[in-house]
Amino acid sequence: MYPLQHGQPYPLGATSDKNGINFSIFSQHATTVELLLYETNDSDTPFQVIKLSPEYNKTYFFWHVYVQNLTPGILYTWSVGGPQETTQHGYRFSPETELLDPWAKAVSTSRWDREKALNNAEPDNQHYSMRAAIVEETYNWNGDQTLNQPINDAIIYELHTGGFTRSPTSGVEHPGTFLGLTEKLDYIKQLGITDIELLPVMAFDEQDVPASVAARGLENYWGYSTHSFFSPHPGYCSNSNSTTHRNEFRDMVKAVHQQDIGIILDVAFNHTAEGGKTGTTINFKGFANELFYHLNPADKAEYRDYTGCGNTVNCNHPLVTNFIVNCLVYWVEKMHVDGFRFDLASVFSRNEEGHPIANAPLPWNIEYSSSLSKTKLIAEAWDAVGLYQVGEFPGFRWSEWNGQYRDVIRRFVAGEKGLVSAVATCLSGSSNLYQARNRLPSNSINFITCHDGFTLYDLVSYNNKNNMLNGEDNRDGHNENLSWNCGVDGDTTHRQILSLRHQQTKNFMSILFLSQGVPMILAGDEVLKSQQGNNNAYCQNNELGWFDWSLVKKNAFMLRFVRELIAFRKRHPSLRRPRFLSGNKINGADMADVSWHGFKLNQPQWEDSQAQFIAFTLCAVRQDEAHLHIMMNMSNDSVTVSLPKLPHRQWYTAINTALTSPRDILSPACQRPFYKSIVTVTGHSVVVFESRNP
Repeated sequence: MYPLQHGQPYPLGATSDKNGINFSIFSQHATTVELLLYETNDSDTPFQVIKLSPEYNKTYFFWHVYVQNLTPGILYTWSVGGPQETTQHGYRFSPETELLDPWAKAVSTSRWDREKALNNAEPDNQHYSMRAAIVEETYNWNGDQTLNQPINDAIIYELHTGGFTRSPTSGVEHPGTFLGLTEKLDYIKQLGITDIELLPVMAFDEQDVPASVAARGLENYWGYSTHSFFSPHPGYCSNSNSTTHRNEFRDMVKAVHQQDIGIILDVAFNHTAEGGKTGTTINFKGFANELFYHLNPADKAEYRDYTGCGNTVNCNHPLVTNFIVNCLVYWVEKMHVDGFRFDLASVFSRNEEGHPIANAPLPWNIEYSSSLSKTKLIAEAWDAVGLYQVGEFPGFRWSEWNGQYRDVIRRFVAGEKGLVSAVATCLSGSSNLYQARNRLPSNSINFITCHDGFTLYDLVSYNNKNNMLNGEDNRDGHNENLSWNCGVDGDTTHRQILSLRHQQTKNFMSILFLSQGVPMILAGDEVLKSQQGNNNAYCQNNELGWFDWSLVKKNAFMLRFVRELIAFRKRHPSLRRPRFLSGNKINGADMADVSWHGFKLNQPQWEDSQAQFIAFTLCAVRQDEAHLHIMMNMSNDSVTVSLPKLPHRQWYTAINTALTSPRDILSPACQRPFYKSIVTVTGHSVVVFESRNP
């Protein structure tokens, strides 16, 4: 038996030093607390059970103990007893349930069985509980630091860590892991990406799916079911020894940073894997259920659900706010990540009663944290019950997934009429949402597709979702996709339809990268990945959800187009201005920063309910940069329009999505002068000219 000391309340979790390990947890209303120590992941029984004394091992509401001579490598759980009154107070203490430390830096899930935990299959859960692992505190970063690259220049690539390399077509040595991702960094670098946004990599419950989904052998693939916010997900690690998992993640971070690419984590602090009233107990419910979750005040056995996932984290309780902020700081300071995208972030705006408030503590605490001052902060500014805050999310530095941009551009490219005014606003960085609040174009994260919904190729191939494989009778997923199948739903061999689909995908990508704001693309869209019309592949940990690397060769024309398009954007600072377009001459330029056109120059069709054509001329911001003239025709018919005349400048054709590869996009060295004063823009196409000295 290891000798004991009373320990310290801070820091929470397990902290090692040269003489032993300090353990500390928070539980305000607990009456009994035990610490159980295990030798390995698979040990049947603990080698030592330590009963904490309220007089000796408790400071205020913190329970703590120091175990002398104990070294990293062992695993542990907690047993916490207390009142079991749920209806009036929300207490869910259960001393026979072994709990996972919420502050665990690494976890083992090798014995976890969610179904047994839900059904109380055994008198205690020691044979199927998760366990926390104690990890080494030292790591050689070899000089690595967070990159702190400005978000205004970012090009974000949203990818699934496991699915990116899990397919046999990936050819990597460590498929589906952090290490596997590093084996594909050359591909990401050559594409031109500045930041990868990883779907949840904090430890989540793969078994958290509806029974009908589990019956099909499917699992929680996306990872929006977190249970351990300080721990990397064990399923993305190549070594089964959980004490090595943190360093596997760090090795990936170092490799990514060596390519000058940043890492943004998609995090889900709005709910947890424990679910609602009928859900399981993993950690938070057993320590402080009454504080950590939004409960129904009339019956605290019931959980308020603003997330659609069974429970809602009580983010603005002081303890929980502190937990979340400290967790983010940990991932920045100890794991060197460069940013966060917050799932259903409008939950952060709800007070302890669940009501939206103007100055919610959590988002402002995150914004004002000195440790997070250079960290990218991106909000999904809505929740599952209608709180929609795009353009209004608390704080100034927060960027937002711009769902309004997505919807307008989808409608426009699908051929809806009368949208040119709304499209111009989107192209300008959504000034209608951000400018009046003294925010910037970089507050808008522009996207056409993301993990949630159709892939880009399915967006032009399906009018309706096809989610039957999920096992929920096609009830899941969005019904309104604003998509157009180009004439036939699903797979086809019709050449004209396939050609139009390819043209439409290039239109979407072109508009995205020609817009002010920050572009984000979904991994696989650049090679026309399809999910066969499934717009909610959250449970498809299989070929349907994985990146198919054979498409890199099959659809090389699209990969080339996207790669050249990213290079085009990087070549033009005028496409990523730090301030909103004004329509005025600035900085001594001989022309306005932007001029808008319709069928006639300087006559945009703002009020035309039938308009499907928009054009604009964008002034360069550097002497070595070309001016741009951009035309977008989403009608069925070709239009012939005039080009503006610029003194001492010659127009060169740079992009024409109606042409086939490699003529659809040309580098400056391959461009040829365009001497005509008028140009024909084919239906459903985007055409871009560069004007520079001949």
